[in-house]
Amino acid sequence: MKVGIIGATGYGGLELIRFLHNHSEIESIELFTSSDAGAIFSSKFGHLVEIQDQPLQEIEIDKLSKFDVVFTSTPSGVTSSLLPPLVGIGPKLIDLSGDYRLKDSRSYEKWYKKTAAPEHIVSESVYGLTEWNAQRIKESNLIANPGCYPTAVLLSILPLIKDRLIDSQNLIIDAKSGVSGAGNKPSQLTHFSEMNENFSIYKINEHQHIPEIEQAIEMFADVKTTISFNTHLVPMTRGILATTYAPVLSGVTNKQLNDCLVDAYKDHPFVRVVQDVSSLGTNRVKGSNYCDIFVKLDERTNRATIVGVIDNLVKGAAGQAIQNMNVQFNLPQTLGLDVIPLFI
Repeated sequence: MKVGIIGATGYGGLELIRFLHNHSEIESIELFTSSDAGAIFSSKFGHLVEIQDQPLQEIEIDKLSKFDVVFTSTPSGVTSSLLPPLVGIGPKLIDLSGDYRLKDSRSYEKWYKKTAAPEHIVSESVYGLTEWNAQRIKESNLIANPGCYPTAVLLSILPLIKDRLIDSQNLIIDAKSGVSGAGNKPSQLTHFSEMNENFSIYKINEHQHIPEIEQAIEMFADVKTTISFNTHLVPMTRGILATTYAPVLSGVTNKQLNDCLVDAYKDHPFVRVVQDVSSLGTNRVKGSNYCDIFVKLDERTNRATIVGVIDNLVKGAAGQAIQNMNVQFNLPQTLGLDVIPLFI
């Protein structure tokens, strides 16, 4: 297959290149940019010398239409106008930006503060939470790749909500991410002097992933809910650890919670339900497409603590995008992604 990547110079784009380079079904990868056309890619990223020495190309619809797959790893607000001319004319489209995740245009514009994509195009997009939506992904030409936080949260809580084991109306979600989640454009938030040795909360009660999580809970578990969700920046490069606190329904045991998760993901190679750990951290999944999940019931408060851990750049972005591509082309989901986590 021939692949085009728009936004290759971002962290998500770099991870797409890293995994696609070793994907047995990929014949070629071409890279596109809105600002650095003509620049040799490896001159910007020295680790790719003699691996990806091609020049960056200008974004041209005619050229992009010839690919089998086009990945868009851009900031939000870009693909809402960039992708519509490509829909239905050839390539499978996998958008990592967030512009096609929310089905309600007013909700998108409220939370993202940008102009929404055309409604008829958004209606065609399929939410790419692979473990929960594989059949629709297989049939779709436009995939809205989930956000990094929603991936960690949804994979860990959806089975418990769907099986009515936890109170979905009282979800408190506390999520923490490494700084790479903010992208590679410098800002005050990611300035070393202010980020290093600092643990901060941001977008308090205003994160754009709130409506995405609520929409997906309704989509996959048939439950309308309003969540409390807040995000924190940790002074590390990679990883997300999302902790959800939820009351359990009457009589529910820790074994029921754990068995529910094990049963939900027994046939899904990238979700690991962890048993009896003294600690659970981001190094368990670093550089990989795994999501590790752990649940423990606090019998004193009758509240479950549910933990989901991912690498935000892989399972939270590029890895899940490639997993979705594999589904679209009837390939094994693990193809090109079957790597051991880095750990240190």
